[in-house]
Amino acid sequence: MANSRHAATYPSEEQYQRWQDRANEMGMSTSEFIEAMVEAGMKKFTAAVEPDETNQELRDQRRELKDELDHTRSRVRELEDMVYHGERRTIKRYVDDNPGATYDEIIQHLIETVPSRVTTHLGDLEGDELRYEDEGYYPATGDRS
Repeated sequence: MANSRHAATYPSEEQYQRWQDRANEMGMSTSEFIEAMVEAGMKKFTAAVEPDETNQELRDQRRELKDELDHTRSRVRELEDMVYHGERRTIKRYVDDNPGATYDEIIQHLIETVPSRVTTHLGDLEGDELRYEDEGYYPATGDRS
């Protein structure tokens, strides 16, 4: 045996068992395994840590994500406006203008305002989804049924 010295460590039972199992898998004694792993660790160890990305790259990513979030929030607002454009919006506006309105008052308001809302909806649908012909509405494509 070449000049060597004894070095000791006190691993937990579980840790020692893992080392021993791994050494057996590699065809080594536990002592040889510990020595090899210490040497391997020292060769690959570097105290310097280099970030994956620069601060500027991180700021750029943050800005892009914020822009995407703002765009998504804007789209959600647009979709919510589309939902509220219908009956819900009519009810909400009526109650905003008439706090304490009863169910019957809300129904009456909806009944009285149906013609103007239907006109708006028909106007929106004409062309792409409906066509007006011979004083009647028909699907935009296909024959009259």
